[in-house]
Amino acid sequence: MAALDKNSRILGIVLPILVGIVMLVMWEGSVRYWQVPKYLVPSPVLVAQTLVDQWSLLFDSLLVTLKVTFMAFFFAVVIGTLIAFAFAQSKLIEMSFFPYAVLLQVTPVVAIAPLIIIWVKQPTAALVVCATIVALFPIISNTILGLRSVNPGLLNLFRMNKATRLQELVRLRIPSAAPYFFGGLRISSGLALIGAVVAEFVAGTGGTSAGLAYQILQAGFQLDIPLLFAALFLITLTGVALFLLMVTLSRLALGDWHESELVPET
Repeated sequence: MAALDKNSRILGIVLPILVGIVMLVMWEGSVRYWQVPKYLVPSPVLVAQTLVDQWSLLFDSLLVTLKVTFMAFFFAVVIGTLIAFAFAQSKLIEMSFFPYAVLLQVTPVVAIAPLIIIWVKQPTAALVVCATIVALFPIISNTILGLRSVNPGLLNLFRMNKATRLQELVRLRIPSAAPYFFGGLRISSGLALIGAVVAEFVAGTGGTSAGLAYQILQAGFQLDIPLLFAALFLITLTGVALFLLMVTLSRLALGDWHESELVPET
């Protein structure tokens, strides 16, 4: 059984890599065969060369984007979890304030980012606020769903034994909500990155606070499409890395006891 699980995980890594290699080869061959100009679609080899040549510039910009992303993700997790706990303790509070959480989710960050940038004078703080707003809702919705998705029989057992509200929260609701919470982390981490990039696009900050989005804008203005693709590649790679990090955290936290991470016996 352990060998089967190990083989499945190996295939889960190898197969996507093989598909990616095939797609890159087809891309390279198509560009060379049709002689597509590099200012339209650069070849993967040219993008890789640009990534190496411009690594210092791109890496510094990546660090700026990662700083905003991780700060926004941290604040989204803390604020979203606290709000979810408050909602779980009082249905009246949830009914009163949950619509405003939905309002934040459905409002495009592009529309409110200019206002936030005007109100928050510090550029990095403004970007973090924008990205936090984007990443906040999945934490709230998933955590509150988990806190309310408890086994009714266990809930009645706790109440028959006169468990306090705090005991019910810590020993029943939080363990039940853990899978939902980690599911929210997977979504929120990617949204934090998206929010950071979108906020950088709107802010257009350069200099020492220039993130990858600014490099994409500059590359587009200068028709430096290989640099644009290289920056896009780094953003995509960062998003995949964040998702895999959240998957790993979920397995570490739930792998020994929750059925969502346990391998079924055959």
